[in-house]
Amino acid sequence: MKLEDMKCGDTATVVRVTGSGQLRKRVLDLGLTRGAKVKLVRVAPLGDPIEIELRGYRLTVRKAEASIVELEEGAR
Repeated sequence: MKLEDMKCGDTATVVRVTGSGQLRKRVLDLGLTRGAKVKLVRVAPLGDPIEIELRGYRLTVRKAEASIVELEEGAR
């Protein structure tokens, strides 16, 4: 499952960040690294951006950034 496919209230664990270049580096710098537990808090009315909670803070990311983050359902 990808981060962009989550529904509000879902939790998951980051398995891998695909892609390359600056977009991948930015996503990793934001803290979306392997093993991070993520909860989808809310989605903007038009679907972009989405707000997630991870590592004790809330983060808003665009669908382009969310599309390269692969998750495993249910936080461990």
